[in-house]
Amino acid sequence: MIAAAALTEVEPALPPGDDAIARAISAGDHREALIACTRRYGRAIGRYCMAMLGSQADADDVAQETLLAAHDGFAGWRAEGSMQAWLFSIARRKCARLAEQRARRTARLRLVHDAAKPDSGGGGERQLIDRERAERARHLLAQLKPSEREALLLRYEAGLSYREVGEACGIDEVAARKRVSRALAAMRTALEDEGKSQS
Repeated sequence: MIAAAALTEVEPALPPGDDAIARAISAGDHREALIACTRRYGRAIGRYCMAMLGSQADADDVAQETLLAAHDGFAGWRAEGSMQAWLFSIARRKCARLAEQRARRTARLRLVHDAAKPDSGGGGERQLIDRERAERARHLLAQLKPSEREALLLRYEAGLSYREVGEACGIDEVAARKRVSRALAAMRTALEDEGKSQS
């Protein structure tokens, strides 16, 4: 998923409708703005949180907390960047806070997998392969510096432009590009090292 997206370095188009969200916020209709944000960005925020945290339950909680925090922050939103980047900056901070709490508790990244057993039909083997790939991707992501992992996931999992990645991370676009590039290079090196050790 990330590797495929990395091959096509086309900037994603900004989603239409942010103007409607901005108008709802300006009119003081924060409920309508929240509904629109949830419809437009809720799934992407959830996927980003899942990629960052590795736990569906934690991802669901943090995605919900992100949207509630956005609702609380609508009154102070100044429309200085895209709504998408603003929402993902909130999600990024909340994921980082939870990961830090986990690290203090466990002293390492904990991966949580779906406990369901593969079915006895032909789909079980496919499900097992998918799980192994997901675990390998999480393992590679866990080896990255947190700042580079965040930038990579914001770019390829959340689909943010480099400018928006920069906004979400509090850095400029050039620095965002460098973080993503370093993350991809580190993952390629790790894959090459794995290949050499297996041969």
